[in-house]
Formats: sequence, structure tokens, C-alpha cells
Amino acid sequence: MKNIVSALSLLVFLSCQEQYGNPAAPGFDHNGSDLRAIELADDVMAAMGGRKPYDDVKIISWKFFDFRHLIWDRSTGDVRIDSPRDSTTYLINVEKEEGRVKVGSVELQGDSLSMLLAKGKGIWINDSYWLLMPFKLKDSGVTLKYVGEDTTKTGVLSDVLQLTFNDVGLTPQNKYEIWIDKTDKLVKQWAYYSKADAAEPNSIWPWDNYQPLGDLLISYNRSDNRGPKDVAFHEQMDSTVFNSWELPDFVRF
Repeated sequence: MKNIVSALSLLVFLSCQEQYGNPAAPGFDHNGSDLRAIELADDVMAAMGGRKPYDDVKIISWKFFDFRHLIWDRSTGDVRIDSPRDSTTYLINVEKEEGRVKVGSVELQGDSLSMLLAKGKGIWINDSYWLLMPFKLKDSGVTLKYVGEDTTKTGVLSDVLQLTFNDVGLTPQNKYEIWIDKTDKLVKQWAYYSKADAAEPNSIWPWDNYQPLGDLLISYNRSDNRGPKDVAFHEQMDSTVFNSWELPDFVRF
């Protein structure tokens, strides 16, 4: 009986996945992307738990390296960034591009505020990409190309995808390559190119140490000790988190 129930649960899950799918964001470059690359992007989404569980995540908190902490309410666009290294706290809305910034004991105004609001949004764009890149393979402005087979630095046989960008983000001239494990379809390595026409990458980093969060698999606390750490999902968050300068109790540096 237990095996029958498990099989039925799996069928329900697969049916939901098929119905929900992994639709591309408006502006994704379907015409310029390879069919094989798009299929692999969908495989990655399914391997990490599926599009619906990802869309259902309400609030994410994480550290970036060890020098700042972010809390992002995906339903409202509210983001809190605490950066002790430069004594700065950002309370911003990345969709409305408005908010407050405090440096030391001084809350900024005027041109200084505008400049740091833009900086805060840039931090969120960068740090969330380091955390969620595999979920964003079919984002607006992205072109996907299948490069071929290769092995990661740790010897994992992979399919390699190339990501380029068309007038999106703060650095559309960048390019990435990602290594997708041929066995489990999870991203295991990524390479960063500051220029899309560069022959060699600026850096290659692991994308490993996947851990279950809710119904998803998320890569953090990676083996090179870089990027996102201490990731958590939250169903709700006290509103003071996004409008008070006081550091939330659960944030530790």
C-alpha cells in the first residue's frame, strides 16, 4: 500500500509540474536561443524542485560572502541590506526604486540618497543572482546557447550552456557559462566573462553543496567559501524588518 501511495504522489507531482511548466519571462530570446539549451534550462528547473515551488517562495534571507546580509520580500519588492563593513543599512523597494539609506548614524537625503538607492538595487541584483541564477535561465533578455559537453574542475561530466544578455541588468555586456551535471541535471560550476566576446573567463567557481529548503534544492555555503551563505525561506516577516534601522534578531555576522 505504501508503494502505491508513493507512486500516486509522484504522479500527482509530475502532473502538476507538467501543467505549471516553466514559462519564459516576457522578453526571453526564444528565436536566438537553441532548443537544446532551452530544454536543459527546463531540466535544471525541474531538478531543483520545479517552477511552482520556486514561485511560491515568499521571503528569502541570506548572507553574501561574510560582509552583508539581505532580506527580500518577493511579493512586495522590499529589500533590507545590512552591510557592517561600510556601516550602511538599505531599506529599499527594488520595484519602486525608492526607500531609505543610513550610513553610520546619518540617514541620507537628496542626491546622496538617490546614489545609494541605485547602489542598493545593484547589490540586490548581484547578490540574488549569485543565489538564484539557475532559476533565472529564461529571464527577460537572456539568450541561451548549447556549448557542448565538458567536465567541471572536479571531474563532473556536464552539458555546458552559455548565457548572454540583451539590454537587461546593470552589466549586459557580461557572459556566463554553466556546467549542468548530465546525471542529476543540477548546475555544478559557472564561469564569468566580463565581456561577451572574451575568449577566456575572468573566473570559474563551483556551484555545489545543494541543500533542501522547502521543496527546493538550493546551492549555498559552497566549497570555495564564496557567495551566498546561511540561506533561509520565510513565510512572513515582521514589517519592522523593512522599515526599522534596528538589526533583526536572527541576523548574525
